[in-house]
Amino acid sequence: MIASPGPGRILTEISANEIPSVLIHEIIDGKPLYRKGYREVLAKTKKIEDIMGSSSLQFFIIDYVLRIIYKAVNEEKYIIATNEAGMHLDRRNNLAGDILIFDKNVLTIDKINKHYSKVPPKISIEIDLDIELEEFTETGYITIKTKKLLEFGAEKVIWFLTESKKVMVASTTNEWQIFDWNTDVEIFDGIICNVGEYLLNEGSEFA
Repeated sequence: MIASPGPGRILTEISANEIPSVLIHEIIDGKPLYRKGYREVLAKTKKIEDIMGSSSLQFFIIDYVLRIIYKAVNEEKYIIATNEAGMHLDRRNNLAGDILIFDKNVLTIDKINKHYSKVPPKISIEIDLDIELEEFTETGYITIKTKKLLEFGAEKVIWFLTESKKVMVASTTNEWQIFDWNTDVEIFDGIICNVGEYLLNEGSEFA
């Protein structure tokens, strides 16, 4: 197995050009950020498909949030994107989102194509981190990705973090806030979710 030290070790033993592009989750400021578990794929102790999906807790939360949004959102006005929806901010920045809510007046039909979206979502919702923390700390990655999204034009960025059981909300109009995730969180337009309460009501040990 490839040793665990950071990017210097891995990139000297295996050139970045030899790492399959499918193992790149995002690119920030021209630097590739690799999927969590990519070292094990390179060491052939895991297959690519072993690291591609969400954990059951993550997709349980995503399902909950999506059901709330779909029940309440005006489908004539908004598009809901999931499945690591890609965003091309500029030539040095490609990001992915767990749940993105686009305004149809911004993401118009002529901008729907086979490439990453080049227009910002109204709301970006993230459940945990999907990268190996080599270039950044967890806080550093969350901070820079959130700033990039807000600068791109997103109105609000929401993070649900399963390890700390916290939710972080950042917007262009208010100070960034961090709450316990058993707090009501407004997604937008009065659409409210409460992940901690939902998990508790469902009998999850992770509530």
